[in-house]
Amino acid sequence: MSRLKSLKPEFVEFIPGEPKPGVLYISEKYKTATHLCCCGCGSKVVTPLKTAGWRLTTERRGVTLYPSIGNWSFPCQSHYWIRGSKVEWAERMTREEINVVRERDRRDREAYFDAPRKTSWWRKLLDRFWN
Repeated sequence: MSRLKSLKPEFVEFIPGEPKPGVLYISEKYKTATHLCCCGCGSKVVTPLKTAGWRLTTERRGVTLYPSIGNWSFPCQSHYWIRGSKVEWAERMTREEINVVRERDRRDREAYFDAPRKTSWWRKLLDRFWN
């Protein structure tokens, strides 16, 4: 199979055990999107949809996943974006470049989870009233 140029979004409750090539399965209930690698290698790509993971937007022209999909743990090491249900291929990255991206992603996740959470004015008012 050759590289895909697009994915067909399919909204499901459960991701099928045997995903079909060319389909991006989206489970809003379980906050995940799954597809077979767009290079054609057949590896299953799972992208958690959460604040510190991938974000999915739905538009008239299709779905977009952000950030890019970097399959550097797979033998194919493919790297691409899914924008408007179209697959946009990135240039091959060196091991050093991949390590830089992974380190940046790790720091971003840590910063997100370690950041103090702002308390809303509504929560402050309730806390003041109830305490």
